[in-house]
Amino acid sequence: MNIPIPSDSVIISKIELQELKKLQLTGVYWSMKDLENRVNRKSEWIKENILYPTSFKKILDAENGGFVFYPKSKGQTWSFQASKMAKFLDENFDRIFA
Repeated sequence: MNIPIPSDSVIISKIELQELKKLQLTGVYWSMKDLENRVNRKSEWIKENILYPTSFKKILDAENGGFVFYPKSKGQTWSFQASKMAKFLDENFDRIFA
């Protein structure tokens, strides 16, 4: 059986697709607005349910080797290492929304 493939398309393995998706976030940093769009929640909810609970903060905070910059003074902005934050959100969905 032959399956025609349009000339503007290619077939790749699922593994290759996953690698390409990972590369999309490599070297990318999210702002709080970017994170709001990803989680579909406002910053107040994100702070209360993800960023400030002690069990998460000790993992996330860049000062502890994490991948989130917590602003220390007014005018500083949040910064999230996109690839690691996306992985954290996926792996902790049940803990975040429980």
